Amino acid sequence: MADNGATEEDLYEVLGISKSATKSEVKKAYHKAALQHHPDKVAEDQREESELKFKAVSQAYEILHDEEKRHLYDTHGMAAFDTSRGGPGAGGPDLDDILAQMFGGGMGGGMGGMGGMPGFGGEGGPKRSRKGRDEEQKYQVTLEELYKGKTVKFASTKNIICSHCKGTGGKEKAKAQSCERCKGNGITVGLRQVGPGLVTQERMVCDTCTGTGKIFKEKDRCKKCKGKRTTSEKKVLEIYIPRGAREGERITLEGEADQVPDQTPGDIVFTLVEDEHDVFQRAGDDLSAELNVTLAEALTGFSRVVLKHLDGRGLHLDHPQGKVLQPGQILKIAGEGMPLKKSDAKGDLYLVVKVEFPENGWTEAAAAFDSLRNILPKPDEPIEATEIDEVEYDSDADIEDFGANSGDPRAGGGWEDDEEEEGQAQCAQQ
Repeated sequence: MADNGATEEDLYEVLGISKSATKSEVKKAYHKAALQHHPDKVAEDQREESELKFKAVSQAYEILHDEEKRHLYDTHGMAAFDTSRGGPGAGGPDLDDILAQMFGGGMGGGMGGMGGMPGFGGEGGPKRSRKGRDEEQKYQVTLEELYKGKTVKFASTKNIICSHCKGTGGKEKAKAQSCERCKGNGITVGLRQVGPGLVTQERMVCDTCTGTGKIFKEKDRCKKCKGKRTTSEKKVLEIYIPRGAREGERITLEGEADQVPDQTPGDIVFTLVEDEHDVFQRAGDDLSAELNVTLAEALTGFSRVVLKHLDGRGLHLDHPQGKVLQPGQILKIAGEGMPLKKSDAKGDLYLVVKVEFPENGWTEAAAAFDSLRNILPKPDEPIEATEIDEVEYDSDADIEDFGANSGDPRAGGGWEDDEEEEGQAQCAQQ
């Protein structure tokens, strides 16, 4: 913070908080102090003093609870808000001028072109991002977990503001020096290749001073963080995957990403990725699965558990005799699909009938065949023809061979696009 005279009161001390206090802590401290110093809560002879303290508390809250104003205060003190000193509103430097000064004026007009860089504004000069980067992660989930919901605990290692130096990187009362690499600007300029023989200038946060523009001598560095301003901490975190969640949904843990001095921590964001299931297919809130039945069951009916659901329940079906199941037929079971989030309702389950025919040689009993012929529906009347040939056949043929290499565009292997064929014909005529 800039030195603004010995009489200036520290806003953090006014609220009784540390410089690393979060917005939530600032708000709690303000409510407590405002209640303590409110003029209506004190005796008449103490009211004038209480009003002054109440105003100071309100001013401290107004500045420290606003991220941009807080950063200005941390950098320039109350001079950034005092119109008598040329602050905003006094015809002196405006907010953009102050922000530009924070990064130094030695970079010329190029400073305005930092709009494409994360953490900096476009027109009017650079603006620091007040929130750190989010950490994006993918999280694999099974269909069973999405059906039932799941709470996951995991250990996370992240950087936190050093508790010893409060994120300054130096020992108490030690003075930092201007960073030689970035000349105190907090940013450096380098070249980045964007294509063969093409390079572009790119401005980035200085990795020597981590964007502060200042560094401490080795002997003045904080013993705990070694001047890095942050330390590592392991923490147990918990995420909840709600019932009925879908692939691609994002679950956010606010403020749990790495902490960076002078920034609000970013979030850890998990994107759900659904594993493929062996039995069920999902479409929105509906499920589908194959219903495997024997030829006998398809013809004569059945009463049995046909499927084990995602929560372990067995689904029992009664299919009456005389109602034949056809291959590919669809049976719909209402309310047995995926649960809808924040609701007791569920989607539907669609069962696709797959008839399992017996293998060749399933029986050698001639009487069994005779019985089947007598029971099953009779074939159509015989086809009459003047000449009849006995032919042989291949029972393992492939329909993909139908018309192959014949040159006929109707053949499966030789189909061509009509428009393409027409264009080729026109070219041939020319």
